[in-house]
Amino acid sequence: MNALINGRSNEKMFSASLAEKISEWETKGLSEEFTGYRGQTLNLLKSIGAEIGDVIRVTKGGETWEGILIPRSEIGDEHHVVIKMKSGYNVGVRIDSEAQIEKVGTGVKPTFTPPPIPEQNKSLPRVAIVSTGGTIASRVDYRTGGVRPALSASELYSVVPELSDIAMVDTEILFSVYSENITAKHWIATAKAVAKHIERGVDGVVVAHGTDTLGYSAAALSFALQDLPVPVVLVASQRSADRPSSDAATNLVGAVKAAVFAPFAEVVIAMHETVSDTSIVFHRGTKARKCHTSRRDTFKSVNASPLARMADGKIRVLTKDYMKRDAKRKLKLNPNFDKNVALVKAYPDVNPELIDWYVQKGIKGIIFEGTGLGHVGDYLFSAIKNATEKGVIVCMTSQCIWGRLNMNVYDQGRDILSLGVISLDDMLPETAYVKLRWVLGQTADAQEAKMLLKENLVHEYSARTLYDNIGI
Repeated sequence: MNALINGRSNEKMFSASLAEKISEWETKGLSEEFTGYRGQTLNLLKSIGAEIGDVIRVTKGGETWEGILIPRSEIGDEHHVVIKMKSGYNVGVRIDSEAQIEKVGTGVKPTFTPPPIPEQNKSLPRVAIVSTGGTIASRVDYRTGGVRPALSASELYSVVPELSDIAMVDTEILFSVYSENITAKHWIATAKAVAKHIERGVDGVVVAHGTDTLGYSAAALSFALQDLPVPVVLVASQRSADRPSSDAATNLVGAVKAAVFAPFAEVVIAMHETVSDTSIVFHRGTKARKCHTSRRDTFKSVNASPLARMADGKIRVLTKDYMKRDAKRKLKLNPNFDKNVALVKAYPDVNPELIDWYVQKGIKGIIFEGTGLGHVGDYLFSAIKNATEKGVIVCMTSQCIWGRLNMNVYDQGRDILSLGVISLDDMLPETAYVKLRWVLGQTADAQEAKMLLKENLVHEYSARTLYDNIGI
């Protein structure tokens, strides 16, 4: 007999026995089988024994809807069920005192099963793919309509079988998080994992990462992993691997090819050069910024050209100034980052007490995203002077995307320099923030730290400002 119950919220429905049963379901964790459903609607679904993927029939006001029960967004209300009709359309039905629900068939819950891993050719070069999460290691989450970390590094390999013709692939799931949750502890763990694979003799390392904070992580690895013998390629995607317009596979293939065949040995970001699939560019980890929320060519090299480009399967280096691949070179691993650094954006009426608060909290360094050529309002001067006199290293970058600082043009800039603020020329604010954290993780001596800040360690400075490739 089909289970049938209506939506009345009266005392008979919620009898003691039913309440006990619901409590038992929740204790067993069965609420996970009803993603997006809660409250009275969840209780009704449980009471008829329906789960996601089952066929249910809803009758209300003389109309009937029948289809597969599908997950709902977790931010939706608790008064509707959503079913997929035979027509393919999804219908939401409000469950009230007139609605009747019955389970009429058992279905299969939506799952993702990756294809088997292809056989590996042991004569090919070896590359390690380290997965940290992000959209490239995600799939559509049918609970919410968004994406969530789901694909392991080995699954990435299995869904991009072309990799089996390029390299022997070693995989490691380091962590699986959205990149906005990445912190310095993840930078450190990633640097150590990359170093471990390099010590084992791989021909290159690929790090799968989310796009949102990829610029920070790429800069962090650039400073933490110096004198690389082989390339370290961070790769991301704007659209998950199970979407038709995904850039995941193309980016991953490009990243793996660069890791094993590129002549350079630097930390780079591999992403689409344009919105089409014609080429992949490799941006230096200290010179790239995410410039668009959703376009596949979101990353641009700022104040520099990309290091290399791959088109038609061939990699071409775009500059003569790069670290060449050398398997005999000894990697320098220095993955220490001091947390006591702040990144402060200059804006009208920024409160000087913010700077004072940072100083009181024991901050060691402040990176300003100044306006234009490197300016902040003169109402901050007293707070900045107090900070520098207390030994805080204060540096200036520009919130403009392209161009470099010149704090000598206007008297306001010269006044800021006289307060002890350090100009960081054309260094990106994100890179400057990461570098200062790294510098303070290497030395406690303020003068030595200032010298390291001004030294061009991993191409974080450009010798001159380039005016080509501006815009997106």
